[in-house]
Amino acid sequence: MSLKTKKLLLWLLGLLLLHCRAQGKVHYYDFVVKESNFTKLCATKSTLTVNASFPGPAIRAHKGDTLYVNVYNQGTYGVTIHWHGVKQPRNSWFYGPEYITQCPIPTGTNFTYQVLLTEEEGTLFWHAHSDWSRATVHGALVILPADGTTYPFPMPDAEQILLFASWYKEDVMVLMDEALRYGGLTVLSDSYAINGQPGDFYSCSKDTTFRMWVDYGKTYLLRIVNSVQNTDMFFTIADHNLTVVGWDGSYIKPLKMSYIMITPGQTMDVLVTANQPLSHYYMLASPYFDGQADDFDKSITSAIFQYNGNYTPPSSPVWPTNIPGFYDIGAAALFTTRLRSLASKEHPIDVPQSVDTRMFVTVSINMMRCPNASCAGPDGNRLASSLNNISFANPSLDILQAYYRNISGYFDENFPNKPPNLFNFTSDALLTDNVTLSDQGTRVKILDYNETVEITFQGTNVMNSGENHPIHLHGFRFYVVGTGLGNFDNMSDPLTYNLVDPPEANTVPVPKDGWATIRFKADNPGVWYMHCHFDRHMSWGMDTVFIVRNGPTEETKLRPPPAYMPPCGADALAGLQQTIFQNEE
Repeated sequence: MSLKTKKLLLWLLGLLLLHCRAQGKVHYYDFVVKESNFTKLCATKSTLTVNASFPGPAIRAHKGDTLYVNVYNQGTYGVTIHWHGVKQPRNSWFYGPEYITQCPIPTGTNFTYQVLLTEEEGTLFWHAHSDWSRATVHGALVILPADGTTYPFPMPDAEQILLFASWYKEDVMVLMDEALRYGGLTVLSDSYAINGQPGDFYSCSKDTTFRMWVDYGKTYLLRIVNSVQNTDMFFTIADHNLTVVGWDGSYIKPLKMSYIMITPGQTMDVLVTANQPLSHYYMLASPYFDGQADDFDKSITSAIFQYNGNYTPPSSPVWPTNIPGFYDIGAAALFTTRLRSLASKEHPIDVPQSVDTRMFVTVSINMMRCPNASCAGPDGNRLASSLNNISFANPSLDILQAYYRNISGYFDENFPNKPPNLFNFTSDALLTDNVTLSDQGTRVKILDYNETVEITFQGTNVMNSGENHPIHLHGFRFYVVGTGLGNFDNMSDPLTYNLVDPPEANTVPVPKDGWATIRFKADNPGVWYMHCHFDRHMSWGMDTVFIVRNGPTEETKLRPPPAYMPPCGADALAGLQQTIFQNEE
């Protein structure tokens, strides 16, 4: 073999190795969705699970890998799985929100998801995206650095997933259906849980409290996921400092705090060093609530940060002295406004410096009129929620299929760039009237490929119901360039924007009676859902959809659909009528 031939073969081998590295590895998983029995809070009930576990199995992969997850639905109603925070480039078909990118997987059938891990790194999670089945169908998605790279912080000695959830004694799907059928308030959870366990402060729960065993002097990476249904949470570990290094699958400048505030839909990577006297220390997840018109589960879930070693155990774990109270708005704002992207050479950011489309979107709790005042909401009306006074209604055919196949009648392309009426959004005297009542519809926003978008979300106090809203956007990682209290001022507030190192996220908290502005580039063709991550608000209509048109090349167009997609035609709740929030065509 000639030297020239050898060089050519080595060059080809190098290209092959580079290609394999770029493509990453392929992982295969089986998810069996079925009813399983659990005993908590002194009672046993059957609930929907994946692989008979609560929370569901954690998935671990590297940046650049591809996942194939075959979901077998052995439950009693249709279900979908969503890959929360994963961009899924041009791959809407496998994103999961029911009636948006697919219809539910019918009972007795299966569907395989293809999950492309491209830009994300850190902690995300997967969860059901059909009705309220997320309550028990969820699990962590850990995305490790790509082969040949490492963390932008010292390697921790070990890591631990901490997943927060809600627990209901009754069937959460029945509770949801009743609430939507009659139009009143939703039922509160009976407890919160850390890694499936309510903790020391609930009945019949102390023996099963989750314990994290640690060695003195070691540093641990906590992968924290908030999958609670309807409540923001404070989290702390008694006498230990927390250093936040990741948020929503991207790295941030290290932020040292004694606590964090994390909304449903958010994930965080947090370092903690076991540097206190050998003992047992409480880890607490406590609700944060800044609303007035609604209510929340006022209990606290606990786990134990327990040192290994030879010492006399305390009669009770050390109690945190630094966890904020339920209503501590200042503590929540102090935490969220200090987050900054890492913005380093190894982890660069690309904040749009100019904007093609600006949207001003009001985020409201509303009402819709009921015939003869027959609903269970205030004054016999139906409780609703909205974006720009539009309460989103699911179509009976998923929007992605209707868009791809050019089937008319299932959505309107006229979601507005601003609300129909401008008024004092944060007033204390906003009663429901003809200005603040919402309209129902399936209205979407169309974006051109590579269009740069700025959205300012304005919280409102309609019906004295203002509160923090975690708004989640599928298919994109956006930049949170600004946030503030009061009514947004389009002259002065943009002057405060951070266009240098804003945090990159998929879920943004819109503060009570305040605003938050995000920017992103519409570089992901397909159909992408945007909604509040409080399940009750999502079900009431605080949602919309972005459709990003194809780009000019094959590599910038929506991928073709798989050979099989779950069929449409039946409501996710088998045997029950469609709710008021689902349109029939």
